[in-house]
Amino acid sequence: MSVEEALGTPGAGPGSHGDHGREEAHASPAFYWTIGAILTVITAVEVAIFYVPSAQPVLVPSLLLLSAAKFALVVLFFMHLKFDSKVFTGLFSAGMVLAMFLVVALVILYKVLPQHPSGV
Repeated sequence: MSVEEALGTPGAGPGSHGDHGREEAHASPAFYWTIGAILTVITAVEVAIFYVPSAQPVLVPSLLLLSAAKFALVVLFFMHLKFDSKVFTGLFSAGMVLAMFLVVALVILYKVLPQHPSGV
């Protein structure tokens, strides 16, 4: 009797790899090339938007949206969060949310409040 069987570990037994048997298969190299091509196209669109004069009113929101899309693709596929445990995704997301709140708080503290009419 193995240690895993004695402890009653789910999925334990001869030839079992525990949690490794339940992981999703990683994508093929061609899929990663496709993701790389999509990232290249998004980057080209970002550069093009910057040089289009009529896009100036929506420049910042569109660049933020495109950057968020690139960030998501890189994190999901090149950092392999799509294929890893949900615990890692949760830890990464929690850190990212904390960093975003910190950046917003600092922008408000140093850029918005000093210009506020009440003189705070």
